[in-house]
Amino acid sequence: MNTPALHVVTGAGPVGSTVANQLAAAGLRVRVLTRSGGGPDHPLIERRRVDVSDPVALAGMFEGAAAVYHCIHGSKYRADTWRAELPRAEQVVMDAAGKVGAVVAFPESLYAYGPVTGPITQDTPLAATTGKLGIRAELLRAREQHSTPTVSVAASDFFGPLVRSAHAGERMIPAVLVGKTMRVVGSLDAPHSWTYVPDLAAAMIRAAVDQALWNTLLHAPTGPALTQRQLIEAVARAGNVAVPKMSTIPLWALRAAGVFSTDSRELAETGYQFARPFVLDSTRSERRLGLVPAPLQQALAATVDWWRGQLAEQPAA
Repeated sequence: MNTPALHVVTGAGPVGSTVANQLAAAGLRVRVLTRSGGGPDHPLIERRRVDVSDPVALAGMFEGAAAVYHCIHGSKYRADTWRAELPRAEQVVMDAAGKVGAVVAFPESLYAYGPVTGPITQDTPLAATTGKLGIRAELLRAREQHSTPTVSVAASDFFGPLVRSAHAGERMIPAVLVGKTMRVVGSLDAPHSWTYVPDLAAAMIRAAVDQALWNTLLHAPTGPALTQRQLIEAVARAGNVAVPKMSTIPLWALRAAGVFSTDSRELAETGYQFARPFVLDSTRSERRLGLVPAPLQQALAATVDWWRGQLAEQPAA
């Protein structure tokens, strides 16, 4: 009997863990590589402690792999950190995958498009040149130029189980559930696309196993845009709680705070996405992938259930 092909996942954040869990649920062998040796707990998931930016440490880790899902992120949300860490890690992973004939699937943000007017389609130019946005565009170009087959699946802001560090993660869901006033960046009423992480993971897996999709940039299946106000109201309905009070943090305030705070300055760089309409069009990719986004009510129910489990584990104040 032939041994089933191995699927390797680098990183165990919300995307990497969701990809690994979906692969294992489909009965596939999975190896998760992280610096800590952590990752999801499943009989089909093997966890290894590896720094994937180190070609010596990575040697042999991809042997027998059909696909690699490269899901690491920068250790800090800063352009200088991304510049120092991400290009090297991607080159090392693509080099190693190429030696064993594996495709590399990448989760991608919308940063590389830069500030846009109108919906983001697959024809929208990758116009970003500076900061974190420009780095993402450079990474996409480097993947295109590498001899190893790759596929990148771009998503908008995340929500879903396991998602913490995101506008619709710990900044929003638990706050709504416990009735805190919601303060959001930019506008409460500008349409904005939100991608359910399990939909992104499913798209990455589908793209990795279909050679016709290799060497392309796809958009993760993403539902109709919602304003931040509408999303907060939908979370409240899903959690059967009262809609909280809401207010905004204007971009000028973030920029002013950025004079003294690196975190505020880095957040302000992408604040345009929340100050005016920012809409991802995934219709063409959905047709190519044969996938559609999960219904919002179903996705938010799963998200709220996961967050309630997290809140229940927290010690009482």
